[in-house]
Amino acid sequence: MEQGSWRATATRTGAGDRAAAEEGVRLAYRKAGLDEPERIVWARSPHEAVRMLMGTAPAGGGAALGDTGPSVRDAVVAGPWAAERARAHERLGPEGWSGHWRATGAALWESVRTLAERVRAGIVEDLASDRHAEGRVRLLLLDATLGQHDAAWLCAFDPDEASVLAGIAAVARDAGWWWPYEKVAVISERPLSLHRDEAGRLDRGDGPALGYADGFELYAWRGMPVPRTFLDELTALTPERIRDEENAELRRVMLEHYGYDRYLDESGAVPVHRDETGVLWRVELVGDEDVVMVEVVNSTPEPDGTNRTYWLRVPPTTRTAREGVAWTFGLAAETYEPSRQT
Repeated sequence: MEQGSWRATATRTGAGDRAAAEEGVRLAYRKAGLDEPERIVWARSPHEAVRMLMGTAPAGGGAALGDTGPSVRDAVVAGPWAAERARAHERLGPEGWSGHWRATGAALWESVRTLAERVRAGIVEDLASDRHAEGRVRLLLLDATLGQHDAAWLCAFDPDEASVLAGIAAVARDAGWWWPYEKVAVISERPLSLHRDEAGRLDRGDGPALGYADGFELYAWRGMPVPRTFLDELTALTPERIRDEENAELRRVMLEHYGYDRYLDESGAVPVHRDETGVLWRVELVGDEDVVMVEVVNSTPEPDGTNRTYWLRVPPTTRTAREGVAWTFGLAAETYEPSRQT
């Protein structure tokens, strides 16, 4: 597969080819020198897969999952990865491998890693009713291989049919996370929906940013996890509600959604400094850093003859409008000398 195909694999949603994914599982066992699993069981999400393994959700047909045997992840997954990495290092050398990684999987790694961490955290938060349960959930998550979320590594190695990673790659193309045990393999479907911002972070203001068929969902605003009920409030925000929010991170989300300029206008903020570059505004927030913004007017008229006003958020230590505008250009106030104000 080309690099772009692996990038698409990482974020693909909807049902894949189950038969192809199951054959990939069997191939992975054979590549590891193991007998194929006696059964392959599907879950609608990684969350449901963990519940099956904990015995709190039925497997296919409504029966319990039963005896899975011990995890064989080391043989089926960890061993082949290590062998392939060793071959790549031997062939390319340290510098060559570093350059190859930067050119292939590195750009995808951060967003996929973050997504996988959010899925793990969501499962732990939902299923860990106490410390004992949390430990059990985390151990089961360590048994998982990440399917489509292994795309960054697969992009770097791009395994062919002869590779020890061929089975792992086949599962990744058509399924989500999966758990290899001696007798049973559990495979999760891919999510039904995925919403991200331009930086690749989970992001949606009117529903779940990540959703699976069993109802497991993650809510996020520009990468920050938020409660489901929190998003319902965003359409009815007021300056008073924003000020009353005790969680500083959630308050920042509210401010971003509401608009800093609108908040300043409606919260009764007063200017603390003005000069030829603009007007400096400050709003104090309890338990959080001040909101400080510079209001500037574009000297170039719009097509209708008006001059657009811009609001630039600047560090809370800013004391003058000139200092704030200069900061947006990476300059000190004393060296900022614009030929015209924009």
